[in-house]
Amino acid sequence: MDIVILLSRIVFSALFISSGVNHITQRQAMAGYATHKGVPQAMIATLVSGAMILAGGIMVLLGVWADLGSLLIAAFCFPTAVLMHAFWKETDAQAKAMEMVQFSKDSALGGAALMLFGFFAYAGHDLGLTLTGPLFSLG
Repeated sequence: MDIVILLSRIVFSALFISSGVNHITQRQAMAGYATHKGVPQAMIATLVSGAMILAGGIMVLLGVWADLGSLLIAAFCFPTAVLMHAFWKETDAQAKAMEMVQFSKDSALGGAALMLFGFFAYAGHDLGLTLTGPLFSLG
């Protein structure tokens, strides 16, 4: 089971690590898009959110306070869904459908991150292949 959990952590965290790197290295373009979507202080928001998901992804990947890393990812996903993919504001049917898909994806990833948080905070000490145990304890 430890191998399955490790492989799952690798697949899950890869998305957030690569996206975090993109937020930082492509910050001008990302901040421009955030500005277009009405995010206040878009450059700061881009850099902070990039750092959050990069750190969270690395923490989940390595199993270093993976519960905290999962919370960082969830704290990114839910506001991103609402602020960046507000499908209810779109009038064009194709744009509305695209934003609804992105909203659903971010919401589902946020839910998965919260589930990981609970999983690590409850059973973290019993999980193998992590560098540390959980920071929080639900068990």
